[in-house]
Amino acid sequence: MKAKELLYMLGVRPRPRTYPAEVVTFNLSRDGEVRYARWLHPGESRKEIRQDTVDELRKFVRPGDVAIDIGAHTGDSTIPIALAAGASGTVLALEPNPYVFRVLEQNAALNQGKAHIVPLMFAATEASHDFTFQYSDAGFCNGGLHPGISRWRHGHAFDLTVRGENLEAYLDRSLPALVPRIRFIKVDTEGYDAQVLQSLRALIVRQKPFIKAEVYKQLDLAQRQHLYDLLIELGYDVHVVASETQYVGQRLERQQLMARAHYDVFGTPREGTG
Repeated sequence: MKAKELLYMLGVRPRPRTYPAEVVTFNLSRDGEVRYARWLHPGESRKEIRQDTVDELRKFVRPGDVAIDIGAHTGDSTIPIALAAGASGTVLALEPNPYVFRVLEQNAALNQGKAHIVPLMFAATEASHDFTFQYSDAGFCNGGLHPGISRWRHGHAFDLTVRGENLEAYLDRSLPALVPRIRFIKVDTEGYDAQVLQSLRALIVRQKPFIKAEVYKQLDLAQRQHLYDLLIELGYDVHVVASETQYVGQRLERQQLMARAHYDVFGTPREGTG
């Protein structure tokens, strides 16, 4: 842990800060001009919208499909999914952090006629109430809910109260017409992925969407086994995501869960389970 981070953990913290965004344009060979609001937070990595990542998503998301992006952040993952689903499809983009949600809202408003994004400012949780998320800086760039992981291990010293909602209940109540078209779910919640998927169990059993999830670097073996076993129980073959242009990489076996520190997995419904 760096000296600055240690001071944060000990309570010596700067005041919260907000950062603007700038809109940049990418010219894709197939999808043409695509605009993206790039968050100017100093800790934000440089994001790009690429044709090959959209093309990979088109193997799993068809025009008119509904997808869910849980942990959408600024929308850099949402926009490629939305381009694959097209204007007739829908991507529900969940981001509970108000500091970054304002950028996600900007991105949802761009690319009209090519993409349809519905931004939702809440986290997907089992119960519907307020939660305390932990972040690494005063601009609330990287963080989330870290069940079973010590604050001193993940090093996120800045607390932020956010809203959690049971997503299944929300969809049944507010957007029931979209549920039968759900075909793809992406989860990236810094160690909370298994709990998110568990809260969506009935929907996953019914719809059998493709699932892309994160194996967070701080998860121990038991926590990784929980995520892996849940996907297997739900009727999925589990693969390591080789890259953003190859989701179905090496098949992941239970004894290999600690072979990599941090990686994504991709679940494909086993034949006969959908």
